[in-house]
This record gives sequence, structure tokens and C-alpha cells, in this order.
Amino acid sequence: MTGSGLSRGERDIVAALCLALAGCAGDPLVPFSTETGPLILVPATQAGVQDKRGRFREIYCAVLAARVGEVPDHRPCDDALTRLGSEPAPSGQPVPLGASNRHLVAAVVPGIGYSCFAKWLQPQGTTNAHLGKYGYALTGIPVDALSGTTVNARQIRDWVMARDAEPATPRLVLIGYSKGTPDVLEAIINHPEIRARVAAVVSIAGAVGGSPLANAAEQYQADLLQHFPGAACDSGDGGGVASLRPAVRRAWLAQNPLPSSVPMYSVVALPQPERISSILGGTHRKLNMIDGRNDSQVLFYDELIPGSTLLGYVNADHWAVVVPIARSHDTIASLFVDQNAYPREALTEAVLRFVEEDLAARGK
Repeated sequence: MTGSGLSRGERDIVAALCLALAGCAGDPLVPFSTETGPLILVPATQAGVQDKRGRFREIYCAVLAARVGEVPDHRPCDDALTRLGSEPAPSGQPVPLGASNRHLVAAVVPGIGYSCFAKWLQPQGTTNAHLGKYGYALTGIPVDALSGTTVNARQIRDWVMARDAEPATPRLVLIGYSKGTPDVLEAIINHPEIRARVAAVVSIAGAVGGSPLANAAEQYQADLLQHFPGAACDSGDGGGVASLRPAVRRAWLAQNPLPSSVPMYSVVALPQPERISSILGGTHRKLNMIDGRNDSQVLFYDELIPGSTLLGYVNADHWAVVVPIARSHDTIASLFVDQNAYPREALTEAVLRFVEEDLAARGK
């Protein structure tokens, strides 16, 4: 619907969102814990991260300039990306924008709760349609909305192994969004048989190191998402929230070194404060108590996969970078999710073009 009024269904959805967000906003955000081993916060390069932001900016800017009028929610490149510190210089190399040579297939693992509200969200499939023009493809991997990472990792494994094995170089790029990233990482570790079928792993706004907001949350609060209209989800193994707690994620990372055989890439959501939707303002302010550099759900340094290639920091909040709420629910968008517009199709194309180029340079 349009206009200033909300239908009863829309009011119920907003109420459920607010309850879930409020449930994640209690104190303390980082309680005393002895569950993790010794930790240190170091520059990304000292964690084995390769900084390729200069080349990614070239690719993303070229895609944005070429797709004006072709993809929704266009932004100038300098507004689509956030500059952080001393960004590497551009390479000066041309950016091919024609058909893909490798025909990569992006398989997206969504964040917590996605299948609970997917029917309500009514995604339009515009990203898949756009990518198809250039020889890429996009699909989703169905995982439990509210289960923990171990259960979902097994589901990812089963989905990958059910695909026909490709005769030559793999084309499958596993893209994890939010909790989807730790789901993917656990699949790579727990089920090494999938590695030969995976060309690369990409994290977009991934909860790699968890989120302090999960420390004060309980599973029953996430289970409220089962009451969305048309929700197709249940509480699963009941471990979704617990698996996002920083102590859990950091302990897992310490105990599970990631394999170098699967190239990994990180896209971090780091919005300017004015780019945070109003409904996410409360959680953004809560995380500000730890570090103002957050996307309203995850701290910026917790979105980097150790040993990965850093592509860039996008100027979008945690929902805007992937979830197109504003495109199908304009009333809710205008009142609550007022910074949801982002050129996701162009971002996904740029990510796949970078990955394809980088894989070729690695001889993979």
C-alpha cells in the first residue's frame, strides 16, 4: 500500500521487527567471558588480509557508470563506497564489462530469519535477471532460518553435493550474508568434500566474528519471526542466536584455521551515520558504545574473514546492502527503513567481476 497509513499486517510486521531489535539491545553488550582464547585487535594486513580496495573500486565504479538507468537505486561511486584510512591506489587497468568468460554462479546463503519473511519481502529477482545478461547466475541455498551454524553448514554441504560435478574449473561462488557467512565457513571446514566444487567464498556484511548484540538476545526473541505473515520457518535446533555470540564465533575461528585452497573475499558494510535506517538507529547506537564503525548489527572489524581479500567498505547499513525492503513495501520504507535504497545489482556484478579476474590471476 502507499500513503501515510499502515495496514494491520504492516503494523504487525513493524512490531515484530522492533521487538526483535529491542531484544538484541540489552546490556551488557560484551559481558565477562572466558570462552575465547587470547585475542588481539591488529591491522587487517597483520591478520593475513590482502587489501585490494583500489582495484575493486575501479571495477565497481565502472559498473555503476555503465549501468545508469539499467539497475535501480543508482548512486555515484563515491557515495556507494566508504573510504577508510589509506586506500590502495587504483591499478589503472581497464575493466572489461562484457560477457563473463567463466560464467560464475553466485549461491547466496542468507542471514538469520530469512525464510520467515521471504514471502512477505517478495524479492523481485532483479539481481539474477541483471547478472544473466552478462553470463553470470545467482541462486539461493535454502538453510534453516533459526538454526545454528552447524546444522546450516550441513545443509549447504548437501546442496553443493547435489549439484552435478563440473568437468573442469569450478564456477560456484558461495556468498554468505550476515549469519550466512559463518554458515558457509563451517561448511568449508566441516565438509571438506565440497572444496573442489567451490571456486570462491564471499562474505557480504558477514557476522564473521559474531555480533555483541547477540550477547543480550535469546532464541525466543528470534522465534518471533515465525509470526510474519506467510512465514515458512520454525525454530530449528534453536541455536541461531547463540551461534552469533562473539565468544562462540571467535572460539570457532581460533580452533578452525581456514583452508588456503579456497579463495575468500570480504565486503564490509560501513555506512555513514546518515545512511542508517531509522528502525536500526537503536542497535546502531548500542554498538556505538563499543565502536561507532558498525552497520547497525555488526562491528566493521568483525565482518572480515581472516586471510581473505578485502574488496571494499560499502556505504549501506546491514539491511540495505542485501535486503530490498523498500522496493516492495514503500510505506514501511518511508517511515522505518528510510535508507534501504542501494544498487545491489551493480554491487553483485562488481563482486563477481573482481572474483573472476582474481581467480584468473591466481591460475585457478
